[in-house]
Amino acid sequence: MQKAEAWLEKTLDYRFKRAELFERALTHRSAPGRSNERLEFLGDAVLDFVVSDVLFRAFPNAAEGDLSRLRSHLVKDSSLAALAKELGLGDHLALGSGEKKSGGHRRESILADALEALFGAVYLDDGFDAVNDLIHRAYGSRFEEFPDFDELRDPKTRLQEWLQARGLGLPSYELTETTGKAHNQRFVVRAYVQDDESDGEGTSRRNAEQQAAERLLLRLKERESTL
Repeated sequence: MQKAEAWLEKTLDYRFKRAELFERALTHRSAPGRSNERLEFLGDAVLDFVVSDVLFRAFPNAAEGDLSRLRSHLVKDSSLAALAKELGLGDHLALGSGEKKSGGHRRESILADALEALFGAVYLDDGFDAVNDLIHRAYGSRFEEFPDFDELRDPKTRLQEWLQARGLGLPSYELTETTGKAHNQRFVVRAYVQDDESDGEGTSRRNAEQQAAERLLLRLKERESTL
């Protein structure tokens, strides 16, 4: 734990008063001891509030729907996992032997849950002001440089609106490949519109469709720009 404590103090300028909370925040359910699942539940709620407060103040004239989409973008698993990787959190997680062998310290869901558990642990350790400050330090420029609201609409919606604005037909999606075991599947989907098509892949059919739509929209925009 000394290595983890030194990492936390150096990276996020925080030292736990109750070391057992920090240890639990780093413990995945596959490892012996109390897991971080309850702390993750609490940290998820704390993070939602902090991010909501940041966005409410940053965008005084934004509609509720736009604020919700931006909050979802900032707290979704992929965003949290990317942040956790930047911070180096995965190097300090306690994992079971199976998760260690399969690279669990790099797995998106494990990293995201552990980061939320860390937020929950800090809240219990020293209250809201402490975790609010820590979350701001962790997010850094992410709380200053926000994506455009239009960019946050999902790719399938943006593709459909782009086609409708030009009087074109709606796209269709076809599942072309499924690989892996039930708990770790990958899906490949092909999106079609007129004479264009593009593939996408992901850990769910929905994610694969979204990636295919995003790639197809990019192709269509590039083609339009050359006409």
